[in-house]
Amino acid sequence: LPFAAGLVIPLWFPFATAFSDANRHFSAGSKSTSVLFGGYDVAMRGKFWNRENSKRKNGYSGPVIREARILALADKDDPDNIDLYNGELPEGARLLGVGTRVSDFYIGTFDEPNVLFVSSATAREPLLELLKKFPTICWIHSRSAGVDFLISDFLASSEALLTNAKGMFSSTLAEYSMMACSYFAKDLPRLMRQKDVTAWQKYNVLELRGATFGIVGYGDIGRACAKLAKAYDMRVVALRRHPVKSMSDPYCDKVVGVNQLNELMAESDYILVAAPLTEATRGMIGTTQLSAAKEGAVIINVGRGPVVDEEALTAALAPTGKLKGAALDVTAVEPLPQHSLIWEMENVLLSPHSMDRTATFMRESTIFFIEENLPRFMRGTELYNPVDKVA
Repeated sequence: LPFAAGLVIPLWFPFATAFSDANRHFSAGSKSTSVLFGGYDVAMRGKFWNRENSKRKNGYSGPVIREARILALADKDDPDNIDLYNGELPEGARLLGVGTRVSDFYIGTFDEPNVLFVSSATAREPLLELLKKFPTICWIHSRSAGVDFLISDFLASSEALLTNAKGMFSSTLAEYSMMACSYFAKDLPRLMRQKDVTAWQKYNVLELRGATFGIVGYGDIGRACAKLAKAYDMRVVALRRHPVKSMSDPYCDKVVGVNQLNELMAESDYILVAAPLTEATRGMIGTTQLSAAKEGAVIINVGRGPVVDEEALTAALAPTGKLKGAALDVTAVEPLPQHSLIWEMENVLLSPHSMDRTATFMRESTIFFIEENLPRFMRGTELYNPVDKVA
């Protein structure tokens, strides 16, 4: 049956009370992101899911030690959540209700939720209200990889563990990134113009082989892109907050820290922006960084629009600017305003934040929550994809 907002499922598990003390495995040091979850220190290490390489339903075993009482901060009509709403959940898991506002949830006296699944794009405020109303919530899972729409000071200071869907969308974004490189290297806009006017004119193209592919934000998306770039025999320069973590990565020729961003800009032919949006990354690529860019470089943004200063980017893409072009799957404001100059720029490949959008990508993300992390939560073992709430 279709799920209704605020619907309560009156199921009762005889072992529920045995789990009451198992829901609080947190350290008082959570404000420094050293949240302990089943002996798991988020600040020091992490276990991350990858759609290409990770084995399904692997890595957890043992008895269920806690019940999962789930609230879904989500659209009740979202077809991509059908497996959560109407599917078979692991034994010991219950969905208490679905809604996009706190008023949608009516929770019985004995049904204290401890898990919050989030897929609503407007979740920040209701999430805060739910955390205040139900302090028993100790785990929040975001169906998306980006969590900038959730982060707040209150969430950062809470003891709730936050996980996301990192690794679910990387492979298709890597394919797009290589396509974007080829789009400019082979001058596809010229091909299309010549076809339109039936002009058979030969011209020189560039090779990707030997070109430098700089990656700003070397997380799961960045690494998936690096893997394909190496298949093209490109030189890969990766930038991340903690370079030491990737010093032995076979896909990287060079790894630099954030203080070497201008150095990366200066030597890269193609610059992939895959950094998440945080206060530290907002506007991190601006006039200074774009001025340092190599003449004729291409910017590819698959992370978050506000990481790049759009006004500075527009200037750098002008005929007098240094950039050859840009491939933008994200923009500072979405949808891109009709008055934006970007619409008129022939050297911009523009897509509506959809280059990771396959027919099944979001449903797969919900299934990941159900089949991978939920069983781990109920066994008190390590969860995939912990997020630093303070970064």
